[in-house]
This record gives sequence, structure tokens and C-alpha cells, in this order.
Amino acid sequence: MKFEAIYHRTSDNLCYPINEYDLIINLKTGFDIKKVFIHYGDPFATGILGGEWKWEGKREEIAYKKRLKHQLWWTTTLKPEFKRCRYYFELVGEKETWFYFEDGFLNEKQMHMDGRMLQCFTFPWMNSADINKTPDWVNDMVWYQIFPERFCNGDPSINPEGVKPWHKGEVTNKEYYGGDLQGIVDKLDYLEGLGITGLYLTPIFEAVSTHKYDTTDYMKIDPNFGDEEVFRKLVNTAHEKGIKIMLDGVFNHCGPKFWPWIDVIEKGPESKYLNWFMVNKWPFENNNRDTKDGRFYSFAFSEKMPKLNTNNPEVIDYLISVCEYWVKNFDIDGLRLDVANEISHNFCKTLRKKMKAIKSDFYILGEIWHDSISWLRGDEFDAVMNYPLTSGIADFWIDDSLTKEDFEYTINRCYTMYMQQNNDVLFNLLDSHDTERLISRVKDINIFYQQLAVLFTMPGSPCIYYGTEIVLEGKHDPDCRRCMPWDEIEDGKYDEKISIMKQLIKLRKEQKLFKSRNFHFPNTIREDRVIEYIKIDEYGNNKLEILLNCSDNNILIDEGGEILFSNRYSDNKLFKYGVLIRKTI
Repeated sequence: MKFEAIYHRTSDNLCYPINEYDLIINLKTGFDIKKVFIHYGDPFATGILGGEWKWEGKREEIAYKKRLKHQLWWTTTLKPEFKRCRYYFELVGEKETWFYFEDGFLNEKQMHMDGRMLQCFTFPWMNSADINKTPDWVNDMVWYQIFPERFCNGDPSINPEGVKPWHKGEVTNKEYYGGDLQGIVDKLDYLEGLGITGLYLTPIFEAVSTHKYDTTDYMKIDPNFGDEEVFRKLVNTAHEKGIKIMLDGVFNHCGPKFWPWIDVIEKGPESKYLNWFMVNKWPFENNNRDTKDGRFYSFAFSEKMPKLNTNNPEVIDYLISVCEYWVKNFDIDGLRLDVANEISHNFCKTLRKKMKAIKSDFYILGEIWHDSISWLRGDEFDAVMNYPLTSGIADFWIDDSLTKEDFEYTINRCYTMYMQQNNDVLFNLLDSHDTERLISRVKDINIFYQQLAVLFTMPGSPCIYYGTEIVLEGKHDPDCRRCMPWDEIEDGKYDEKISIMKQLIKLRKEQKLFKSRNFHFPNTIREDRVIEYIKIDEYGNNKLEILLNCSDNNILIDEGGEILFSNRYSDNKLFKYGVLIRKTI
């Protein structure tokens, strides 16, 4: 038995309550394990220390498992009658059986030695206050990310100096085109018609740049975007249409004109705001070059984005007051934290307590591109931007040596990293203001729709970047921030593409199986690069089948089921780069 492949502990995503009654238990093993049984029960079922009777527990087989690249992930849900649970595992291999306890492995003989103290795994109590709770509404969202400066110019009277005419084609971060909040208000009917239920806006607070990730004033709407009145109108009108609003909080760093930073530049060590930042050398030159010399810490070595010291209680208090202001006075629904992995855990914990006290179902999202379990234990973020899913999907179409099993391993990895309640509200995306646009990466419209089919059928909440519905192009940042071509949209040039996006959004909203967290990969089709996965409801009665032909061959598909969405499929043939989504019983 490959003992080195076996792992469990009573914390994080391996053992946790999903609610006040259900305890999720997960176990990792090697592929040599053929069956797993769990023995469980109340720790005090036979007395405080066991009494005259040996504690044994109830024995049940763990039937549900997912395949990872080098391991199996076994999962079961228990209902501890008295909210506490003691347990151990029985591992059955081809020729041997072992029992797995907190302190290691025992064979059958060792299990029954008189007087042996069995060190079982123990979940001591399912305290309601400790359960990781996430907002229920997020799983129902279809998000739409907007980069305000390039979305729509609704109020030319507030255009920045030197604004350029609305432009089709490549862009940089240097030119202004006049997009603003009124422009978003003007297009709410369009977004509602598309089926969007949540807007994620990149920063709207006063800043020097076009992207606004260099904040000057956290308490003020950027004048080139509008003012508090138009922002209030945006939030209220969106809410009337059933659309949530999530803002971008840039709390890892500020901009060069943030007033405490200016005070530090002017007064140096005498500034009362010195410890609001991470200044290592004084004096230092403000010389328009990177900060690799270590004079102060900044975001990505950018001199114009000094890091805020979120270890400092004064900074924490200030930033929390900023968040409280926008939630209390404008009723925003969520906050995405930029560069969230560099902010102190202390700040993130405080933020959650304060925001949830104001609005219990407030959504807190972190921008983290890697394994984020440290932030998803229920006392910091509700979710993170699911970039592991983004890269996993992208890599399969880039690397044709990967098989459908590799795709299965990747997807399963993404959904075994965190607790199920986090998986339900993950922010799933294929592109954003930080990446090249989807069509510019895949270069083929049929692959484009294959990847969107995956996005809309994964657990979590899907987000499309503005313009994705019209297949807007754009290379890496900053070219991915192009102007939305409203003239062409209104002339009907993109009606067919918009219609396809509406269809996917409608299915996501109306078909519960699109959102289901339960899925598996049957792999019944022999072709190595034909992806097939099944989503099932909680009772196992209804099924959603997703088929993606990523091979060079046309594939014959068995008849059956109600076709919900297809591209390059006819006469039971799924052509190269085709997609088929159908509902079966």
C-alpha cells in the first residue's frame, strides 16, 4: 500500500461542516486503494473514556471519488447526531487492508490488541459561529466586468483633458476616451437584456491613471467618471433591475498623490503617516524608476504605487472606514480586493467582521492567482478569482498533448482545493483586464464557444469581460482594455454573437444543473481529446451532459436527451471544435 500518498487531517478542506448538520470528510489516497470505509460515531458513545465497551463506530463505504493527477479524492457527508464526530478509515487494497488513524496506520492484528489506545480523528464540535458561510445569491450570478474608462461615454461634459474620440482598435494605458459611470447607467437596459445579474467595476475612485489602480482619494469618485450622485443612481437603478454591484478595493497600495504619501514625501521620518507605508531608506529619491533598490516597498516595484502597511492598526482603521462608507451610504453588494494575497490577514479578518455586521450577505472576493485556502477558512474572503480554472481551461486547448484525463485532473483539482461553500461562490473567468482577451488567445471562434460552455457549466459564478459577448479582441494589458464599439452594436453587426451569449446566460440562470457542484467524467468515448462530463442533481435523477470535441476527427454521438446548446453538431455528429450540451434522465 502506498502510505505516502494517503493524507487526511481534521481541518481546512479535508474535514469541515458545510452547515449545522452536515460534516464533509475528504481523504486523499493513491490509485492502489480500491475501497474506503469510514468508521464513525460520537466520541462519548461508550462513556467519557470508553468505559467497559470498546469504541467502534458505524461502518460505511465511501463511494464517491474524484481522480486527481496522482491521487484519488474520496468524499462523504456525515450527519453527526450530537454535532461531534470521531472516526477512522479502513483502506482496502488489492491484497491488504489497513486502518488509518490520526497517528498512522494499523493492521488487523494491531487493531485488536487489548488496551491499545486508538488515536481516532476527531471533529470536536460543529459550532455554528465557526461554520464557513458564503452568500447564497452569488451562485446565481452571471457577472459582467466593466473597465469604466473604455465602456461608454455617457457625459462628455466631464471628459478628461485631451480626451480622444471613441476608438476601435488597439489601445494603451496612456490615452483617455471618456468612459464614465453615466455611460454604465445608460447601458443598464442592454446589460439587463443580455441577462447580466452582477456588475464588477474596476476602480472608480479618484486616481491619476486610466486604470485607477493608483488611488488618490478613496472617499471620492474620480471626477472623470462622475460624482456620488451618479454613482448612487447607478447602484439604485441596477438594483431595480435585479443587478448587484461589486466595487474594486485597492488596499495593497495607493497612488503617488494619496495625501498621506505626499506627507511622507514632504516630511520624511517626521511624517505621522510614515508607518502607513513600508519605507526602508531615508532620504530617497523620487526619480521615476523602479524600487528594486529597496528604498520603499511598492506594488511590482512600481515607484508610483507605494505599498500600504496593512499591519498598522491606523491603516486598517482607515481602510475599514472607507469600506463602511461605501456600503452604508450606497448599498454596494460586494468588494473585490486587488492584490489580496499581499494584504495582511489581520486586515482581511477585520474587514469581514465589519462588512458582514453591516450587510450579512456582503460578498468579499480576493484577487489571488494561486492556492488560496489560507484566505478561505470562513474568517476572511468568501471566494477568490478562480484563475487556476482559467489557466487549466486555457492550457488544454494550447497543449494538444494533453488528454481528456488531464482535463479531468485539472478540473477536479480546482474543485478539491476549497470547501464546497467556497466552490459555490468562486468567481470564474476566462479573461479580464489583466489578461489577453479570450478570442485573441484561442484565435478560433469555435474554441471560444467551447471554453464558454465550460465556464457556464462549472460550479461558482461565471463572469464575462465586457465585449466578450461580441467577441471583442485585445492582446495583453493594456490592449485588452479597448473601447466598446457601441455604434456597431446598435447597427446590429454583432446580433448573432450577442444572441449566442444570451442563450448561454439564460441556460445558466434557468437550468439548475448548470450550477450544480456535482459532476463526474465518464470518459466513455475512446478519442483522447473528446471531453465529456456529466452534472447531476442532488438526487441523481436528472443529468446534464457536456461534450467537447477537441480532436481532429468528427465524432459520432449516441442519440438521446434534450439538446440545450450546440455548435458544430448535426446528424449525431460532433465536428472538430464542436460542443454539445444536453439534458438526460
